[in-house]
Amino acid sequence: MQFSTRRRRPAPTVIIVSLIDVLIVVLIFLMATTTFKQQPALKLALPESNQPKTGATPKNAIIVTITKNGVLYYKTDPVTLEALQRDLTAAARLNPETSIAIRADTDAPWGKVVKVRDAAKAANIKSVSASVQSGAGR
Repeated sequence: MQFSTRRRRPAPTVIIVSLIDVLIVVLIFLMATTTFKQQPALKLALPESNQPKTGATPKNAIIVTITKNGVLYYKTDPVTLEALQRDLTAAARLNPETSIAIRADTDAPWGKVVKVRDAAKAANIKSVSASVQSGAGR
């Protein structure tokens, strides 16, 4: 009877440098082929106007959006009417020349538009404008 010791095989080694190289190539490929397109957060159907624009909306105007469900957005954040009133009052205190642009969907409740205008008036904001689509080219 012969007793012999089994030779142990060395554990297989994984060459990690090659794996990292492949991972970097895949990462570069994904970064090169991915598009970074800004998607609008809200889809609104603005009302059309055939009248020529009398003045452009100021660049620094606060934008208040009203969806067709009647949800209010201050800049990009959903707010209640009371929170909108507080935010408009605070903005008017910081800058007395603050203006507001209302972007209301075509099917938005008219009462919400009036309430936003009232909130702007209560906050002593003198310049209130409405965003519309230009229908003159149709």
